[in-house]
Amino acid sequence: MRTILSVAMAVAFVALGSGVALAQTAEPAKAGDTAKGKALVDAKGMTLYVLDRDTTPGKSSCNGQCANNWPPLMASADAKDGGAWTVVTRDDGGKQWAYKGKPLYFWKDDKKAGDILGDGRNNVWHIAAP
Repeated sequence: MRTILSVAMAVAFVALGSGVALAQTAEPAKAGDTAKGKALVDAKGMTLYVLDRDTTPGKSSCNGQCANNWPPLMASADAKDGGAWTVVTRDDGGKQWAYKGKPLYFWKDDKKAGDILGDGRNNVWHIAAP
């Protein structure tokens, strides 16, 4: 009887651990609607953007003042890659989400869900397509 109970507890522990791992790899954004069609948005519906200058997969070129204007979509320290979603280590050591190798950012002047004020900025910022 003790063996069965021990095995059941071990299975429950592994299952619980698997649930935590799934939460860490859950997609950090989804497709949402904007005036320009579908875009990647966060849980609050805020539009996400990509930067043409991010040409090296897994590397953000937007740091310092750039990151003040274009806050990165941050990932937790224990976030894991999953499918098209990857985790980028930023120059400051923080973690950022990337979609299909492109780091994702918000635009500081977008104030409500569906805003797309960052699209086309300096001809290098674009809505992140799902």
